[in-house]
Amino acid sequence: MIEPLPAAAADAATAGFGVSRAVIFDLDGVLADSEPVHLAAEQAMLAEHGHELSKAAKQRFVGLANAEIMQGLKDLFGIDATIDDLAEAKARHQRVLIADMDGFPATGELVRRLAGAGIPIAVASGSTPENIDASLEAVGLADCFTIRVSAEEVPRGKPAPDVFLEAARRLGVPPERCVVVEDAVPGLRAALAAGMRCVAIPTITDPLDPEFARAHLLFPGGMATADAGRILAFILAA
Repeated sequence: MIEPLPAAAADAATAGFGVSRAVIFDLDGVLADSEPVHLAAEQAMLAEHGHELSKAAKQRFVGLANAEIMQGLKDLFGIDATIDDLAEAKARHQRVLIADMDGFPATGELVRRLAGAGIPIAVASGSTPENIDASLEAVGLADCFTIRVSAEEVPRGKPAPDVFLEAARRLGVPPERCVVVEDAVPGLRAALAAGMRCVAIPTITDPLDPEFARAHLLFPGGMATADAGRILAFILAA
């Protein structure tokens, strides 16, 4: 079990952060190692229409809302099916795969420490509300997040800032007092457009998109190099 901050540190963290700051987490690739699950579900969905999806082709859709991914795949392969039908087929395959999904030690530790310190946190994701709930259950973090925002609940998905701005609104914290933890360029753009600081832990590191240099804290080696203590120190100093 991951230990929370010691009592003295928790008091200091809460005093420094107060109720006027918060941390917003992306889900896929940040809290849940879900990209392999998304890829497998989309491959199975496309196979039903006689198409194959490579890992390289999938990379262009990382970080986008689910509806935008379905539209992109429909256009890419010229599929004669509705977006809703494709999304339902993907969800059917995901329900089988998602229970075995893993989390990430670094961000799991960070969430537990923030929650233990009483620092407000939220999830803001391009996934559906159902997948957000199932993913948090799978990685053992469901008890940490009462505020969960899906791109389906706002007018525009990432890279628009809507999902992060809605999370800040529900947290009752001004956007400029929020720190976002992200893994993809669309999420980085959304965080910056929302006026928030961004910690970037890229899912795709080879090649590393040069736009990640815009992040306030970057782990260029991705999750393998992420450090919960370093991220926590940044958040408390931000």
